[in-house]
Amino acid sequence: MARAALSLLLLGLVLALPGHPSGAWRFPLELPALVALLALRPGRARGLRAVLVAALGAATVLKALDLALQLAFGRPFDPVADLPLLASALDLGEGALGAGRALLAAVLLGAVLAGLAAGLWWASGVWVGRGRPLARGTGAAAALALALVAADLARPERVPGAALTTRLVWDHTVTARQTRADLASFRAAARTDPWAGRTDAFARLGQAELRILFVESYGRASFDNPLYASHAALLRAAEAGIAAQSLAMRSGWLGSPVAGGQSWLAHATLASGLRIDGAIRYRALIASPRKTLFELAQDAGRSTLAVMPGITRAWPEGQRLGFSRLLDAEGLGYRGRPFNWVTMPDQFTLTAFDRLGPEASRVAQIVLLSSHAPWVPEPRLVPWEAVGDGRIFDDQAKAGDPPEVVWRDPDRVRAAYSRSLAYALRTATAHAARSGAGALTLILGDHPPAPFVSGIEGRDVPAHLIGPPELLAAFDGWGWTEGLIPARALPALPMEAFRDRFLEALSGPP
Repeated sequence: MARAALSLLLLGLVLALPGHPSGAWRFPLELPALVALLALRPGRARGLRAVLVAALGAATVLKALDLALQLAFGRPFDPVADLPLLASALDLGEGALGAGRALLAAVLLGAVLAGLAAGLWWASGVWVGRGRPLARGTGAAAALALALVAADLARPERVPGAALTTRLVWDHTVTARQTRADLASFRAAARTDPWAGRTDAFARLGQAELRILFVESYGRASFDNPLYASHAALLRAAEAGIAAQSLAMRSGWLGSPVAGGQSWLAHATLASGLRIDGAIRYRALIASPRKTLFELAQDAGRSTLAVMPGITRAWPEGQRLGFSRLLDAEGLGYRGRPFNWVTMPDQFTLTAFDRLGPEASRVAQIVLLSSHAPWVPEPRLVPWEAVGDGRIFDDQAKAGDPPEVVWRDPDRVRAAYSRSLAYALRTATAHAARSGAGALTLILGDHPPAPFVSGIEGRDVPAHLIGPPELLAAFDGWGWTEGLIPARALPALPMEAFRDRFLEALSGPP
């Protein structure tokens, strides 16, 4: 009796495990069906048990991935589009925990999965052949249990309990099919481009530079969540310094395709004018003839530059995206200590960019990393003239508790995020003020932070245009708010709609 109860408990827990952080634990309708089917089998039923263990193990991994992506990105796992994320997760884990701890975590995870498989094998074996003496009654019980599973899939509100695992597999199968169909329509859209062949893009800029600064994990929570009210106050204070340089400001909202991570998808969305919300679409964009914002700048005779402190390996797609020059982590020349996964503080990134000197008609994308998870250690501004080769930041990079300590407490994580983003905003707005009348600067978030950090729904990110008043006059028809605080009621422009609208505003005469 004890063996039977323990096996039912293990099988029931695996089947009832929800795939969403807010999911409720409900009686798994598949449990009596599985037990009845096992009880009808003669002998040891090794084939059936092997299939069952593999299926339940895979479903458990799928639920774990759903939980992880819901917490990190606010969406479930896509079995077609998200497989490349596993490599990125390994890189982030190694950067945050160190190679030794990351390897230990991988070994422990493997041990857990092996233990789960062994437990499921034992639990399934407890029931094999038990129903053979009462085959007719056991068969009727199996049929009834399977009917309840089918009824739950059709009308879940009418059935006590829930077939969570069956529904999860079904939903992900449908998602995989939809992803393939969506990819076909995306490829068709990528083959058409309203700006292909036009050479008047950016004409209104004249000799001014365009600088696009992506601020990591900068979302609407900075304005709508009281935990981060200091960010709006910081931006209001920055307005005075920017205005003192005779620069104008306009701010609005953009709808990011992602949340919690995968910044490169937001970068590609803004550049291409197509919604890039997964690795499949990203690869399809790279293979398509679609012109990015930077390729169109090259066609208009402008030089292009990508400043990417997070790139530590070869990045062949940079040239395809339209960048004639790349400054990656090595090329930026930082000689200080990294801030865990963050290779260098934003102030050094922007200082390295400034050392290139101003260049007429350049279009540059600059990615700022200091507000990237794990948000510790926390950088601080130093005098710009003292930045040097970055070793001035070494004491900051060694300060405070490591991520594995801070991340035990969600409140400490949110506080660290708030301070890191405050630093990033201070740095970016100070740099915009230093840029003067020779540049048009766009400062925007790439995506909101993870849902447990942002504390609000949605994927809106703030966007700030800063530049000479005569240049910003091109955007008067957008309805964006003057200053650095976008009106809350202002509708968000989808990030994929920004490229064409932005180019249209700048395509007139200087």
